[in-house]
Amino acid sequence: MNVNETTPERGEEGPRTVRLSVPEMDCPSCAGKVENALARTEGVVDADLSPTTGTAAVSYDPDRATRADVVAAVERAGYEVADGGEEDDGGMAPPSAVWSSPRAIKTWIGAAFLVAGLAVEFVLTGWNAPLFTVGWLELDVAGALLAAAVLASGLPVVRDGYYSALNRSLDIDLLMATAIVAASAIGYFVEAATLAVLFSIAELLEEYAMDRTRDSLRELLELAPEEATVLQDGTERTVPVEAVDIGDLVAVRPGERIPVDGVVREGESAVDQSPITGESVPADKAPGDEVYAGTIAEAGYLEIETTAESDGTTLSRIITLVQEAQSKRTESERFVDRFAGYYTPVIVALAVLTALVPPLVAGAAWGTWFVRGLTLLVIACPCAFVISTPVSVASGVTAAARNGVLIKGGNHLESMGAVDAVAFDKTGTLTTGDLAVTDVVPFGGSERELLGHAAALESRSEHPIAGAILDRADDEGISPPAVSGFESLTGKGVRGEVDGAEHYAGKPALFEELGFDLSGRATETDGGTSARPMADPGRAVETVATLERDGKTVVLVGTDERLLGAIGVADEVRPGAKRAIEALHELGIAPLVMLTGDNEGTARAVARELGVDEYRADLLPDEKVEAVEDLEAEHGSVAMVGDGINDAPALATATVSVAMGAAGTDTAIETADIALMGDDVSRLPYLYALSNEANDVIRQNIWSSLGVKLLLAVGVPLGYVSVALAVVVGDMGMSLAVTGNAMRLSRVSPERYLER
Repeated sequence: MNVNETTPERGEEGPRTVRLSVPEMDCPSCAGKVENALARTEGVVDADLSPTTGTAAVSYDPDRATRADVVAAVERAGYEVADGGEEDDGGMAPPSAVWSSPRAIKTWIGAAFLVAGLAVEFVLTGWNAPLFTVGWLELDVAGALLAAAVLASGLPVVRDGYYSALNRSLDIDLLMATAIVAASAIGYFVEAATLAVLFSIAELLEEYAMDRTRDSLRELLELAPEEATVLQDGTERTVPVEAVDIGDLVAVRPGERIPVDGVVREGESAVDQSPITGESVPADKAPGDEVYAGTIAEAGYLEIETTAESDGTTLSRIITLVQEAQSKRTESERFVDRFAGYYTPVIVALAVLTALVPPLVAGAAWGTWFVRGLTLLVIACPCAFVISTPVSVASGVTAAARNGVLIKGGNHLESMGAVDAVAFDKTGTLTTGDLAVTDVVPFGGSERELLGHAAALESRSEHPIAGAILDRADDEGISPPAVSGFESLTGKGVRGEVDGAEHYAGKPALFEELGFDLSGRATETDGGTSARPMADPGRAVETVATLERDGKTVVLVGTDERLLGAIGVADEVRPGAKRAIEALHELGIAPLVMLTGDNEGTARAVARELGVDEYRADLLPDEKVEAVEDLEAEHGSVAMVGDGINDAPALATATVSVAMGAAGTDTAIETADIALMGDDVSRLPYLYALSNEANDVIRQNIWSSLGVKLLLAVGVPLGYVSVALAVVVGDMGMSLAVTGNAMRLSRVSPERYLER
């Protein structure tokens, strides 16, 4: 649900918050100008500005300011508040008509005058007749055409520069306006017109590039249906999704997007959950199963009981957190801001010195060095440099969200790409957390007989192992015989009468108490043996030893006279977990460490099967924290991967925490730095690869934009860089380059790291 203004509860005092759409606020310097204007507005308490989304959330004291005052403050910074001031649904500025906007039309008119003026000035020189004199300026035909270009394309720039001066913001608008006015004032119309037109085109291209970045966020917003079909008293009503209440029954037909989070009450369907979990294979949904807003019912009709309002769905939380992620500044952004704070004033000072010192000291031509100073003013603005990191963060975070990975801040994106080691919880992360029968080994009879007797004994038990045995018997189509006289033997197993004889199912220790020798060494007493006879004692001993060595729980079934067989039960390794470990190794991460509270045997078996570098078993929660701290001390930054609910202390201790299976889980989404929305650990290599690539892109953007600016700055005093080159390469070119480079992150595919 989109809320454009929040107010305190009746009887309470407090600030109101208005959320505005400011599409033209598309860079950090733009946001700085708006922030300065708001800071000087009486009654404004706080402002949260997001150039990436083109929105502003402003809190104000209703006793000292109004919503109109807030809008007026934004407009005093030189930015239009769109659509009456309300942000688009979901907190996103609406798409911009970049190439047909009033600014674009003025630019095209100015460009036409510029081309005509240059043609008359340098090609059609016979047409360049004198026209009139204004003060100290003598205008000819070319000069008049170029002056018209300045007026058409330059006035919006000068207007923006005026607002920058008004808000004490030394940004590109102020620098460009100063350059255009100064050049025009002394009759340098070629330079002034070239600067006005090329800079206006650069601004349009930058706006277009930012709009493309916002498009990736809008794709998330478009996943949420605007309407829902509610069933009430046997009739269907189509209502806005914001009007659907918890408990309402919603109908979804094949091919439709599910509008709410809820539980299926009737119908069955394959549901494409890729928008939420990133899973490429549709999940089969039946009564009792959870579904999420934004997913697609591919086949089959569903009736869903709503469990969350529209602003509380998993999808809405993802969208909110992705938008908020843009405001969490990375180390790179902080560095860029600090550097830009020194860079711009220094280059401006050099521009002034370049224009004045050579003519005054060496008697050089004023015109030549004025133009060179003008060119340095153009280079002084670090626009491409400043946007290099935010556009990369926006691209990376949004690409991850579309693939089922929720990164809750650019700082976490940066941290994940630089981890030196990864620690995994075992149960629920590398394994499913659900026990299953892995081995059925009869000692003389059949597997069906063994499973039947085991299922009969476990049918009255509530132990998780009993559930695994009953599930296996059900899968095999086995109907257990009746049991009577059931008794639970705490910590050992169960006992009951089956087929007229007393049977047992439980740990090997239970049967050793009954007199069976499972060690392989019968004890001689009084000239005989105390061990019960077994049809094949060697096989029983070997089976128990093998299953325990493989980390499986052994359940023996038999009477006090003979053993029927052994059943192996284990927490199954997740599909794709082994491939995930291999892929992380291929990406160069080591060590990969498994932390578990399970016993040594189980931990060793799972670690061997998966190929992790180390494992630590029998750990209590506080010992897992110590293990993470040891890894950080030895290797550096550590990512901890868990289920988001258990192991919270260890997750909080790690450099970056990653929660598994966060879809529909408030705790996991809220507490972890990064959440894998599905129970799919194979997304982890994709996450690392994306984060690592994002760090590379950020570094490339920062140093390339800075390097080009500095190279141009060095070339200006030598006469190698013109005003046009400074705008086309230093401003327009680099802004497009860093944005295009950032968009590459959307091409990092998780498919490359999945099971092959």
